[in-house]
Amino acid sequence: MDAGVESFVLSTASLLYTLDLAGTFVFALSGAMAGVKHRLDLFGVLVLSFAAANSGGITRDLLIGAVPPGAVSDWHYLGVSVLAGLVTFYFPSRVRREWSPVLLFDAAGLALFAVTGAGKALAHGLNPVMATLLGMLTGIGGGMARDVLLAQVPTVLRAELYAVAALAGAAVMVTATVLQFPAVPAALAGAALCFGLRVLAMKHGSKLPVAATSMDHAERHDETPSR
Repeated sequence: MDAGVESFVLSTASLLYTLDLAGTFVFALSGAMAGVKHRLDLFGVLVLSFAAANSGGITRDLLIGAVPPGAVSDWHYLGVSVLAGLVTFYFPSRVRREWSPVLLFDAAGLALFAVTGAGKALAHGLNPVMATLLGMLTGIGGGMARDVLLAQVPTVLRAELYAVAALAGAAVMVTATVLQFPAVPAALAGAALCFGLRVLAMKHGSKLPVAATSMDHAERHDETPSR
């Protein structure tokens, strides 16, 4: 990475940290709400809250060699996750009333983590392509961990434009960084694009093509009532 890009990325560290904590909080809310929905106990809700909020970031940090990961070395990540879990566990109806549903929490966390993940990857010297992919991984990792712990097929593998939205948001952030655009507009534009794509996909049911096999015809045939 050239000196100009490196200086630009380092100057955005405070912004990325703030967005990272914001993403941690909203993803923790989504994890805790999912735990409440499945009637887990307090410990289970807090575990799900932490896993949803931090799994993507931990995976990213391990891959780029930022050890120990920020979610482990910085107590703020644990504190934000526990706070979100406690609020959701004791006031679930208030969270539902005052905030948007779980999927909107998830979309907000996806957007924030996609841009912060890409920014941190660039700061550690990764090339733009890999930084974009790691931004996507940071966004989808927490939701995957949450769903796996609940014994569900991860949302990223079955829902409307999930990973693609994260990839688009990360790409905007990386492109703007390489071109040395101002940090705040770059981050906000990437997050807004990701969030907007995810929300529109949920609203209209837009999704990637689903795999079809010869078994589909056989299953439909089996379901046809005999005469």
